[in-house]
Amino acid sequence: MTAAGMTAAGMTAAQPPGAPHDEQACARAWAALTAAHALVTEQMSAALTRTCGLSINEFQILLRVDRAPGPGVRLGELCSAVRLTQPSLSRAVARLERHGWLRRAGAPGDGRGVMITLTAAGREVLAQGSAVHTQTISGLLLDRLTPDEQDVLARALTRVAEGGPGPPPGPSATGPSPTVQEHSWPTQPHSA
Repeated sequence: MTAAGMTAAGMTAAQPPGAPHDEQACARAWAALTAAHALVTEQMSAALTRTCGLSINEFQILLRVDRAPGPGVRLGELCSAVRLTQPSLSRAVARLERHGWLRRAGAPGDGRGVMITLTAAGREVLAQGSAVHTQTISGLLLDRLTPDEQDVLARALTRVAEGGPGPPPGPSATGPSPTVQEHSWPTQPHSA
């Protein structure tokens, strides 16, 4: 490979989105992604369980209910946001309700729908979990990256998660994505 094909960090220059990649590049990207995910997930899981008795999925559920626009969220909407099957989500919501952290009620105007809301106790445990989340993500991920790398990572992973096409060519591809802001989580839960 020529020097022109290498970046200052010694890695191959970025290919445009949609360009074919070789097997080695795919394997390297996959190995890095899964190793980083495993490390963060393992540490986050242990810290959440130790500090506030929550699993990662339970933390996600509380966070999504708290961030939902309006008074509560429908169980079906929560299912797609948390990425659990409907039976798994229903069991997790029932556990959180038994702890007094969530409340389930019938959806207005829909005899079969279920609305999920966060209780005051749920906000307290979410505040504890949010502090653990911030500390873990900062220590394992963000503190190891420059601000520019953090922005690139957030934009790239948001684009991958949304399943959208690559960025358009030109200067606008380097600006922050509005979607990144939508997925940003403040360290403190919303207040009632």
